[in-house]
This record gives sequence, structure tokens and C-alpha cells, in this order.
Amino acid sequence: MSITKDNVLHVAGLARLDLSQEEVARYEVELNDVLEFMEKLNELDTQGVEPTTHVLDISNVFRQDIVEASSDVEEILANAPDREDDYFKVPSIL
Repeated sequence: MSITKDNVLHVAGLARLDLSQEEVARYEVELNDVLEFMEKLNELDTQGVEPTTHVLDISNVFRQDIVEASSDVEEILANAPDREDDYFKVPSIL
């Protein structure tokens, strides 16, 4: 499979890109180079190679999701410069 000028123009139209003729010609060559490289990758023997999502053997570290009591509202608002009921009161910004 190879990329033609029409393919480049079609994708550029879908992306609403206005490409010059020089850009169309350049992208045609570059995209064909990418496809050529992908064909080389398809020649590799990958039998017995486990699929991976990352080159390093890493995993996320998650903490346990444990429900705990939250702080007391009065304690939280004790140092607030201004408050209204159980909320921080701040100047209005318009």
C-alpha cells in the first residue's frame, strides 16, 4: 500500500488543512516512508514475545481506599479570616 497525492489531499480536507503543492508532495513522501518502515517491522519474528504497554516493568502504586472521618468544620474554619455559616467567606469577584 502506498500513499498517493489524492490520499494526502483527502486527509488534509478532513482535517481542514490548506496545504500547498510543496507540502502535499513532502507529506506524500514522508507518509510513504512511514508505511515502508512499518512494513519492515512486520518482517520481524514476534512469536513468543509477550505484548507490552511499556518498555519498563512498572506498575502504579495505589493506596487503599479507606473511609475515614473528616475534620471538624469548626476546626477547619477556626483560622478563617471571615466565614458565613459553615463556609469560607471571600470577596466577590465580578
